[in-house]
Amino acid sequence: MVPRWQRQLKEYGEALIIAVILALIIRSSVLQAFKIPSGSMLETLQIGDHLLVNKFIYGLKFPFTNWVLLNIDDPEHGDIIVFQFPKNPSQDYIKRVIGTPGDVIEIRDKVVYRNGEKLDEPYLRFADPHIEKTTRDNFGPITVPEHKFFVMGDNRDESYDSRWWGFVDREKILGKAWIIYWSWGGVDSVRLGRIGNLVR
Repeated sequence: MVPRWQRQLKEYGEALIIAVILALIIRSSVLQAFKIPSGSMLETLQIGDHLLVNKFIYGLKFPFTNWVLLNIDDPEHGDIIVFQFPKNPSQDYIKRVIGTPGDVIEIRDKVVYRNGEKLDEPYLRFADPHIEKTTRDNFGPITVPEHKFFVMGDNRDESYDSRWWGFVDREKILGKAWIIYWSWGGVDSVRLGRIGNLVR
């Protein structure tokens, strides 16, 4: 007869394994925590914001892969998305969707035009008031290819985004930024007013 403590140990072990598997599946396919490491999305997202990313909203993927089992929706203009950085897929980036497939994007003297219409972007921050005749402030026009997206940071002068490295593949998009669950600027600087805010 197996001792009671061995049976209990086996039960605890099985429960722990199941819990770990479920947690990994949820992280891979439903929700994932993400920390903001840079200021490219200021003022919308602060350095030190911790947020949850909804991975299910754009489709159900087979756990631990980019294979889409169920395509639910596609990113829309203005969505803040987390994606695998095209130049290094081991890094996750977060930016705002400016162009979807078929859109024509052009930037003239810091102003973004989509399909010939000037965008209303009240969330923008500019660190440098000067206009440069470079990709930063003047770009395009360029048409967003099928299955790809054009993204930019809200801190427009200090964002490394599609102006520099191109488009984001649809299959590389991990999810949509959803809610801030923690925010701090240091050990003695918890930003309580940001906790629970939806990301827009």
